[in-house]
Amino acid sequence: MTNNYFRKGFGLKSQVQPIIDAEYHSSLIQNIRDTGHKAVLGSLTVHLAQEFGFCYGVDRAIDYAYEARHKFPDRRIRLVGEIIHNPHVNQRLRDMKMDFIQPTDTGIFDFSELTREDVVILPAFGVTLHDLETLRDIGCILVDTTCGSVLLVWKRVESYARDGFTALIHGKHYHEES
Repeated sequence: MTNNYFRKGFGLKSQVQPIIDAEYHSSLIQNIRDTGHKAVLGSLTVHLAQEFGFCYGVDRAIDYAYEARHKFPDRRIRLVGEIIHNPHVNQRLRDMKMDFIQPTDTGIFDFSELTREDVVILPAFGVTLHDLETLRDIGCILVDTTCGSVLLVWKRVESYARDGFTALIHGKHYHEES
């Protein structure tokens, strides 16, 4: 890839982590985790799921978005759709002056207003190859937050196709993750 494509962050995690912790970390939740995912409050017992909170792919996507804003404080930053499906996170990114490029009802994104000067964040669930090529052709700075687990699914589907198999993906038509 060229020097305008970033998939591994910017090495700024230590600088943005306090901001992320203040926004998304809960000492109450951490205390419940630390006590075996259970809290007893009088006659009320709260059981916290073992897997609670953001998955590693979402954590990574949020980290990279915050790092991108820190790295490019004066640039226009656009996100292809929502970075994740979480209204609080997406509103926080809007508050940080990140704009969202929303798809049409048929899942098509309009990149015509983008320039080489723009920073474009690809969401945790990735983008189509066509969209990626379009963005590369524009020459904007790309921050790819695509989750490694999503990439693994794509690679397996490609492998199955090479072996003559058809992969069926069950999901909502035109939904980013489908």
